[in-house]
Amino acid sequence: MAILETKNLSMHFGELAALRNIDILVEKGEVLGLIGPNGAGKTTFFNCITGFLNPTRGDVLFKGNSIGRFGPHRICHLGVCRTFQIVQSFSEMTVLENVMMGAFCRKANTHEARKRAAEIIDFTGLSEKSHQLAGSLTLADQKRIELARTIATDPEVVLLDEVMAGLNPTETEEAISLIRKIHAEGMTLIVVEHVMEVIMNISDRIAVFDSGEFIVDGPPEEVVRDERVIKAYLGEEYNA
Repeated sequence: MAILETKNLSMHFGELAALRNIDILVEKGEVLGLIGPNGAGKTTFFNCITGFLNPTRGDVLFKGNSIGRFGPHRICHLGVCRTFQIVQSFSEMTVLENVMMGAFCRKANTHEARKRAAEIIDFTGLSEKSHQLAGSLTLADQKRIELARTIATDPEVVLLDEVMAGLNPTETEEAISLIRKIHAEGMTLIVVEHVMEVIMNISDRIAVFDSGEFIVDGPPEEVVRDERVIKAYLGEEYNA
């Protein structure tokens, strides 16, 4: 059953077509990896799904209902939330306060939001740092805070935009483990990531964008052998 769908989704900035006629189905409970060269339209796709951009043409459906012209706050309340390429933590607030901002999406008062945030902080391995200022932590921990704040909104679909960018190998492995843990909680994930070893290991299916167009999708082991993907993204030297 599709939980999220785009139909003829297109986004133009003047004469520039950032997305052209994107038709994608995302099944409930799957991990969809999204790859493509820089400028392929992946982040624009995320922005259209989550209400940061209104598509020029086409629509986004969540559980069969149109959300393509809703604002980010309304889409978040419905159950679709995201992280960003550049960490968006509140640097002068504590880890706990940051995650509470997400929890307020569902919780009506401060006590309930603090309790839910504490649960998420424990789930994401940040308990020992809950009272530290977010701005004082490492990039890896700030990315973990953003994941925690996103999860605190109790989403059904989570869009992860390069959450492993800038991490060292150990931090990357820890991030992969956390993403798998989040998925095990029943959330549907759409993951943009440039490191092929990562996207291959966590995805049920991979979709490939190139120059604003959706060119192919399928199981990871098939996609990396597709001539169109090799030409557009992986390069001839890629050894699948």
